[in-house]
Amino acid sequence: MSITSEIPKTITDELGNDHPNWELVLNATLNFFDCTTGTIHTLDQNSLLQLTAHKGIPEFLIPKLTTIPIGKGMAGIAAERKKPVEMCNLQTDDSGVARPSAKDTKVEGSLAAPLLHDNTLYGTIGIAKPIPYDFSEKEISLLMQIGKLISKKMIK
Repeated sequence: MSITSEIPKTITDELGNDHPNWELVLNATLNFFDCTTGTIHTLDQNSLLQLTAHKGIPEFLIPKLTTIPIGKGMAGIAAERKKPVEMCNLQTDDSGVARPSAKDTKVEGSLAAPLLHDNTLYGTIGIAKPIPYDFSEKEISLLMQIGKLISKKMIK
């Protein structure tokens, strides 16, 4: 059984559409990982991450998440490294990876993954839980696979 076959049909079906509803893709992904909060950012022509879909983000934080430079915060670092970035508890993190305003989300276990296809960056996807949580290697791999499927829809 391939990892792709483990991805819920709701996600693969929506990504089969010519113009996927990114909110539906994000919601299905959050449900799959039992998460409450998430974002999808797409990379623009200026190499900035632009908020494309979100759920569970407090309204007052949306302006701070709308545009993210590569290398800033979890999403920006995942984009820069082209690798997933995980935190067991964003609330107690002092590594400097999470931006100070990220604590205002009230999430703890967090995972940001690049949207990659053929090593080309198309954006990031982030998911989070309201409790401390270490994502397993399998969960990280599955989120990366979802990211690859999303990326294929963004190829111009």
